[in-house]
Amino acid sequence: CEVLELPNLIEIQTSSYQWFLDEGLREMFREISPIEDFSGNLSLEFIDYSLGEPKYTVEEAKERDVTYAAPLRVKVRLINKETGEVKEQDVFMGDFPLMTETGTFIINGAERVIVSRLVRSPSVYYSDKVDKNGKRGYSATVIPNRGAWLEYE
Repeated sequence: CEVLELPNLIEIQTSSYQWFLDEGLREMFREISPIEDFSGNLSLEFIDYSLGEPKYTVEEAKERDVTYAAPLRVKVRLINKETGEVKEQDVFMGDFPLMTETGTFIINGAERVIVSRLVRSPSVYYSDKVDKNGKRGYSATVIPNRGAWLEYE
């Protein structure tokens, strides 16, 4: 009797979160940078970001009813196009929730998990099936923005 090794069932959650920390945030900052004021004289560029050490451990966050998080700091550059003045500074953007080793988050001391769901977009979906007698049947499902789904066969 061979014992099969169990797969890491939370790997998709943890690796996805790690990608978000490593690349996703960088992409997001790249998308919105630079930010210019309405006159076009000032430009704010996002240069880099870093996560500091969490204030509490996972256990301490649960005991104290706080969120397990780390400070997110972003290095920004402010350019005054009129004067040519350039200022760089690290800006505290807030405490960023961290995922635990088990793929959960501690929010206000409570352990939470993100459940992925696939939700169909509003539209009309057509399908065809062959029944056990070999007859082909067609169906359509109408998914409105609001209200009940309608199915036609």
